[in-house]
Amino acid sequence: MPKHSIHAMAAAAALVCLAAFVPPRGSATPPPVQPTGQPSPVAPSRFAPGPCPKPPEPIEALSGARCGFLEVPENRSRAGSRTIKLAVARIPATSAKPAADPLVFMAGGPGADTIDDIPFLVDSGLNKDRELIVMAQRGNLYDRPDLACPEIDRFNEKAVGLGYDAQEAQQLFLKAVKDCRDRLTAGGVDLSAYNTTENAADFADLRKALGIPRWNVYGYSYGSNLALTYLRLHPEGIRSVAIDSVTPPQAVTLPWTWGSTAEGIRNIFAACAAQPACKDRYPDLPRTLTEQVRKLEARPLTLDVTPPDGGKPVRTVLDGGALLNLVVAFTPRPKDLPAALDELSRGNPERFAKARAAGSVQKVGAFAHGLTNSIACSEWAPGHTEPDVLQAGRKAFPGWPDTVLAQVPQLPFQYAACGMWNVPDRAAVQRVATVSSVPALVVSGTFDVKTGASWAAGVARDLSGSTAVQVPGIGHWVVPQSPCAQSVLASFLARPTAPDTGCVDGLEPGPFTIVPQ
Repeated sequence: MPKHSIHAMAAAAALVCLAAFVPPRGSATPPPVQPTGQPSPVAPSRFAPGPCPKPPEPIEALSGARCGFLEVPENRSRAGSRTIKLAVARIPATSAKPAADPLVFMAGGPGADTIDDIPFLVDSGLNKDRELIVMAQRGNLYDRPDLACPEIDRFNEKAVGLGYDAQEAQQLFLKAVKDCRDRLTAGGVDLSAYNTTENAADFADLRKALGIPRWNVYGYSYGSNLALTYLRLHPEGIRSVAIDSVTPPQAVTLPWTWGSTAEGIRNIFAACAAQPACKDRYPDLPRTLTEQVRKLEARPLTLDVTPPDGGKPVRTVLDGGALLNLVVAFTPRPKDLPAALDELSRGNPERFAKARAAGSVQKVGAFAHGLTNSIACSEWAPGHTEPDVLQAGRKAFPGWPDTVLAQVPQLPFQYAACGMWNVPDRAAVQRVATVSSVPALVVSGTFDVKTGASWAAGVARDLSGSTAVQVPGIGHWVVPQSPCAQSVLASFLARPTAPDTGCVDGLEPGPFTIVPQ
């Protein structure tokens, strides 16, 4: 799944920015959010048919799709709010006799290009027995407005040649954040309106606008957070909900990420230790990783590296923070991680260096960093401080350098970034558990270092009609990587109260890469 093996520093800006903040003097203060989390009543949204998106690399499934825009108020809590347009694609079922209830998809990120996920969904069979509906969350690519931040993308291209948490990197990153914010607000964007409550209302309006009595929901990563919020606020018309790589709304905060990272890495190393060949070849991976993080943080490597897809060599800095974040970004893949760490310990940094250099080539303007920042800074940032992050890091990885542990994996400089972004605190509205009896499927992968598999259990307990499955040896976004998970999801959609999970029994992680000594 190459598109999700993103370079760590690129993901730093693209995934989340969690921080507390103080609004700058003279800034406009958006109206308060409704205490219940529900937007105020407004005029009905409408669906307008139109042409399908045209990605640079054509997507075959769009050739037979019906597309258009969902037109919704930008801010449902503000009278007279302008209208925004969200791209929608309806992918027909391949079955001659499809089920009457479609499946609607909620992408991760927040801010990822939802349309780009369609090939993964189709290859996973999600439109085999029912129509698949894909809507770009507000602010995404192909929406109007699109909250892309090419300023941040261009920073990410430069960041590979800087220390992961270097002062110069921080200065350049924050300038990019400010420039993006200034440009978006000058164009009339109400940054406070790009949040999970509004996202959930958009999907509720989409079902009504399309005249669909009942549908099924599937979301992964941030999309699981959105799906749970949608189920809590708009349960009507939902036949079933499947969530993958769970991000619990009630739990996501800045320090939270360290626990998931430690859990996923621990599971990868334990799986290696359970395979005799891997255990014999790489006998003490936790110690090796710790040694290499310490060594690189004390004496970073500066190399000229050719990116994986070719081109001119680029200056690449590999320090302890960069190493850890490459692991979190699944570059290299988990099956290659023991070999890559062993090679690094023997003076060969090639695998990690090439993965870091890959970040020097970005799809400029494809990722909605504006949506990322608005959600992360309003919903995930408040209530914690930098010392809390460091404490969580020390608990997760005792003995690691504080300079590495002071930055949440994939989230460097986010306190300062959120201070600039200036959106209202929505933590009390959003950090609420979803309690429901609607049939639910909760899917996790044991190698997930972004949203740890153990978090799914608490979510499943609040969903009385849920079935939880944990797939060994799979990382973030399980379904596209696991034929078994695809089978379980198909069975769940056919029989939500009695899915067949038998294929999970006896599954074990695949073999790890063994390189000669």
